[in-house]
Amino acid sequence: MILDAGAIERLYRSHGHIVLRRARALLGSEPDAQEALQEVFASLLRAPHSLRNATSVVAWLYQSTTHLCLNQLRNRRTGARLLQSGLAPVPAQATGSGGETLAELRRILSRLPADVAAATVYHHLDGMTHAEVAGLLGCSRRKVGYLLERAQRSLALLEQSA
Repeated sequence: MILDAGAIERLYRSHGHIVLRRARALLGSEPDAQEALQEVFASLLRAPHSLRNATSVVAWLYQSTTHLCLNQLRNRRTGARLLQSGLAPVPAQATGSGGETLAELRRILSRLPADVAAATVYHHLDGMTHAEVAGLLGCSRRKVGYLLERAQRSLALLEQSA
């Protein structure tokens, strides 16, 4: 499926809220989520052919947003300003220990390889089965299990070093 600019604009109006909600959940910052929303649809304008092999537009938007946000979390880690603060911003609705948990989760995700972080988000946060995660990532269920094991080992190493 290839879209023209008008179709992408209609898609933005009808499905932008999905991208924004996902970006808010992963990034924990409204300005960052708004920027991610713009970037996902800008990438679609630059390369509308990227939807050609997508099983559905919603699945493509969901996956693109997740990967973009995980990359942003990784980039935060490398920025000197954010290294000094140590944690990603916490959403306004998350208060108390829940907010601290979300900030810690963002910090951990930023340290994982992209495929491991994506599998972790899809399985543990979104409640997807191994088969569903495999479908989104384009790999086998066995590989999803391996990626989730890597996430657990990485978490254990991070806890030991803390």
